[in-house]
Amino acid sequence: MTISFKDRVAIVTGAGGGLGRAYALELGKRGAKVVVNDLGASRDGTGHSDAALKVVEEIRAAGGEAMANGGSVTEFAQMEEMVAKAKEKWGGVHVLINNAGILRDRTFVKMTMEDFDLVVQVHLMGSANCTKAVWDLMREQNYGRILMTASSTGLFGNFGQSNYGAAKLGLAGLTKTLALEGAKYNVRVNTLAPVAGTRMTEDLGMPEAFFHALAPENVAPMALFLVSEDAPTNVIAGAGAGAYHAAYVTLTPGIALPPAERTPEGIAAHWAEITDRTGEIVPQSGAEQSQVVMQALGKLAQD
Repeated sequence: MTISFKDRVAIVTGAGGGLGRAYALELGKRGAKVVVNDLGASRDGTGHSDAALKVVEEIRAAGGEAMANGGSVTEFAQMEEMVAKAKEKWGGVHVLINNAGILRDRTFVKMTMEDFDLVVQVHLMGSANCTKAVWDLMREQNYGRILMTASSTGLFGNFGQSNYGAAKLGLAGLTKTLALEGAKYNVRVNTLAPVAGTRMTEDLGMPEAFFHALAPENVAPMALFLVSEDAPTNVIAGAGAGAYHAAYVTLTPGIALPPAERTPEGIAAHWAEITDRTGEIVPQSGAEQSQVVMQALGKLAQD
């Protein structure tokens, strides 16, 4: 069955190039009316350009409908205005892809707190601002599809990107709570960790052939599936070079220790049992950690 976005209105942030552009173009081809948001800054967040207008022209040239928006995701009022304009012109907003981002890479010892804060503001707070701007509307519509952009850096770590990693794992956590809060209103929220060859990654020294294999167009299929009508919710997925996968936050059964062993030494002595992944689960909400604790205590009482 063909996945269509006919009669849907989609906002893509950071859509002037790279991944965002690929998402916006594909959404437009599949019938969505697209708000192409891009401040047009360089990858460190400085400067401006007319990148969004060029993507709008591409969408229109292919027969689609689109409008440009140059608002900054770090300014909540500008995001509210963007959503209001989309609703005024097209009647609603059904899809939001939070893609805008910048890099200020340095080892933590060399990083200024200004650089740390700015990356968190753009990625984490920027996504929160955009999502908050559409949240009430999507609840009223009883329909919404939201995608957060995480990263392998957030999920697994990467040397020299403490600010970026903190923001990106924060987005995965934001997704998990919003997926729960949006469920009864048919608002589904997912996280995508893309691997792509863009201006954000062009100087990482990867072989040229691999860089080209990591074209943003190979990530777009996963992104669009995760904001489609039949999308799952509360998923962390990854995509790159035509390979697609999922990541999970898991919880081991662990053990409960008797009072006399509830010491640092007791933890050390039982570390292998605590970290044994046999029987681990993928919790669907934070409440499941309490359930695991109760189960461990119950087992202790039986022993």
